[in-house]
Amino acid sequence: MSKESIIKAFEGVNVRIVWDAEKEEYYFAVNDIVQVLTESTDVKQYVKRMRSRDPELNSKWGTICTPVRMLAPDGKMRMTKAATMRGILRIVQSIPSKKAEPLKQWLAEVGSQRIDQMQDPELNFEQAYADYRRLGYSDRWINQRLKSIEVRKELTDEWDRAGVTEGQQYASLTDIITREWSGKTTKQYKQFKGLKKESLRDNMTNIELALNTLAEASAAEISKAQSPKGYRQSAAVAKKGGEIAGDARKKLEKQIGRSVVTKEKASDYLPPADRWQSLPEEDDED
Repeated sequence: MSKESIIKAFEGVNVRIVWDAEKEEYYFAVNDIVQVLTESTDVKQYVKRMRSRDPELNSKWGTICTPVRMLAPDGKMRMTKAATMRGILRIVQSIPSKKAEPLKQWLAEVGSQRIDQMQDPELNFEQAYADYRRLGYSDRWINQRLKSIEVRKELTDEWDRAGVTEGQQYASLTDIITREWSGKTTKQYKQFKGLKKESLRDNMTNIELALNTLAEASAAEISKAQSPKGYRQSAAVAKKGGEIAGDARKKLEKQIGRSVVTKEKASDYLPPADRWQSLPEEDDED
């Protein structure tokens, strides 16, 4: 699932939000919303009491709430109970608060901003830049990462034009490109870096990211020139694009005397408070 994590403030209280691009839904951290509405010193206990006095809500709690990876208060990424805007509005109904109406307006504004971002990609890039900056990535890395997102979109547009279906075929073509330039499939590369569900690109060094972008940009340009049809022809193009970056990698390694495909990941160079960690569940109620 392709996701973007953001934090927005409502009346001075930070609310963690994740945008699910596949479902085109926002997911809001439930505890953050309850904190906003109640100003409770013990949100978990408040949620318990709220569920006990609203049997209908309690019976649907498992459907309303979904575990989503979010930045926890301790600085680690954890699975956190979240709900879509519809689910949050249902929760709001169970909380007597003078902030209910202002919160509903704020939720509508957040949704409107997302529509604006979809219509104006520059706004989306600005949000992504702010998110990466908050997590501690360097300006140089962020600029490369945003460029890689643009290049990746051009490549997937080419795959769409060629009639490649999403899902497994996209993953297979990505594997071909990654293997040709790095010597590893995407899965092998993630295992090499000690990653699990984390994004491989978000854990690449500057040079790794640059080579990956070169591979995908080359594949996209070759595809535009040769107009492949279907998966098999697109796979041949993906191999050529990966080989171009692979040759560049080998030449660079010969000059510097070491491999540029490294075990380094974000947790090795981000500030300790914002490191991407393993993702245990937050200690909240079921």
